[in-house]
Amino acid sequence: MPTWNAGPLLEEVLAGICSQRDPGFDELIAIDSGSTDGTVERLKAAGFRVEPIPQREFDHGSTRDRGIGLATGEIVVLTVQDATPQGTDWLQKMVEPFADPDVAGVWCRQIPRPKCQPVLDRRIRGWPGWGEGVTIKRLPAGKQLTDLEPFDQLMLSAFDNVASAVRRSVWERFPLGPRRFGEDVHYGKRVIAAGLAIAHQGGTCVMHSHDRSAWDEGRRTFCDHRNLHGLFGLVGIPTREALKGALVEATKEHLDYVRSLGLPPEEEGPALEWTRDYVKWQCWGQFLGAKAGANPRGLKGVFYRWLGRRLERGIG
Repeated sequence: MPTWNAGPLLEEVLAGICSQRDPGFDELIAIDSGSTDGTVERLKAAGFRVEPIPQREFDHGSTRDRGIGLATGEIVVLTVQDATPQGTDWLQKMVEPFADPDVAGVWCRQIPRPKCQPVLDRRIRGWPGWGEGVTIKRLPAGKQLTDLEPFDQLMLSAFDNVASAVRRSVWERFPLGPRRFGEDVHYGKRVIAAGLAIAHQGGTCVMHSHDRSAWDEGRRTFCDHRNLHGLFGLVGIPTREALKGALVEATKEHLDYVRSLGLPPEEEGPALEWTRDYVKWQCWGQFLGAKAGANPRGLKGVFYRWLGRRLERGIG
């Protein structure tokens, strides 16, 4: 678990982790990036070994690699400081799919926290939409990953380290980092391309969502789509004309959805305002993120690298 100033919510998360049974955790490891709010003390009280690193050394891939390297088990579970396991059998269900020797990693559903923005609530519950059973993803017989369309490549490779588990012997071949963003789907892509499998465990979940501004959600979308273009060549909104259409269509669809919920007026008004901004920055994030992920040369490349540094600042 990578941590940094997790706040009081960490108590709930640690309680969920420590409640696991049959099997329980053999080791609890956190890599902390300089917390000053009692996070380290909370972790140690819950039985965690805490390894400190300077904040400047953190990135999503190599920091997790460091933690996996400190662990000794063949199955290593990865999670985050604000994801609360639901049920005392979460861990048991996370490791069950590894009975298939081809499974390189397992990830589970997420459910949003109360008061999550309605459109985010729907997005979290709907991704990837594989139901409440175990779904094992692998390449079709006789196919290479590059034979598939970009979106289909992503669907096969989808993986999420908010709550996941990896097989150590596979991780040794395919370490996660160093990567600022998308270390999880990068792992998924490489193991799928190697002929292994990824399992989605829909039978368990963690509670996890963020209370970000619409602007910060857009910045995160930029980073995600920059990464997805680099990994798969995925382009969701290819042209300015498509961007104009997406802004109109998505705004109407999302606002209609929020109105359909019948929220009290004091909740509906702010939700509609947030949603308008959310759609705007989501669409621009997809459009510009794919442009940046194409790594253009010349002045365009200089601009998108500068933009990327500005937009990713502070996005975890």
